[in-house]
Amino acid sequence: LMRPLQGYRGRGAVVGTVTLCLAAGWALQTPGGVSLVVPQPNINATVAQNILLSVEYSCRGVATIEWKHVSSWGTTSIAEWRSGNYVNISTVYKDRVTAFENGSIQLRNVGMRDAGYYFVTVTEEHGTNAYGTIIVNVYEIIYEDLHFVAVLFAFLAAVSAILICFMWLCNKSLHQFQKKATHKLTESTTEEIELETIEC
Repeated sequence: LMRPLQGYRGRGAVVGTVTLCLAAGWALQTPGGVSLVVPQPNINATVAQNILLSVEYSCRGVATIEWKHVSSWGTTSIAEWRSGNYVNISTVYKDRVTAFENGSIQLRNVGMRDAGYYFVTVTEEHGTNAYGTIIVNVYEIIYEDLHFVAVLFAFLAAVSAILICFMWLCNKSLHQFQKKATHKLTESTTEEIELETIEC
């Protein structure tokens, strides 16, 4: 159990009361600020996928939400809106972005250029700010490579089947030709034997 020092008991109570009153007055005059939570700060996506850049903010006053994308291609403004008001989406993202009341945005049909850093700023009407960052990694779809391999394999299988049929036909033709040649040879040999018999 901690006890205050004896000589400062009266003065400490006065200072404590004044501090408490000042803090209460400041809290009543100004809003409590703005808070921002980013539940998923790192997103992995594949090409043509839809992704949700999820955030959750809270504040006492009216907030302005602004999203920006920063990558090796530069900085692009995505959207900006005040809570409860019209959403201003930049022309680059006009058909691909949906904004939500909690500050989140959905980005549809992502491409390789959509990889990078997404910065969200929530500004309260009294000037208090909160910042959040989401890193998005976009990967090529592996299925395209597998599709190419499957098509190539099917093509090679078809060519192999055609070659096998062609070889079978050649072999059959050769076999028939040999059969005819053998038959002719047998006939000529028989004729020679008959001629020799007659001569004798």
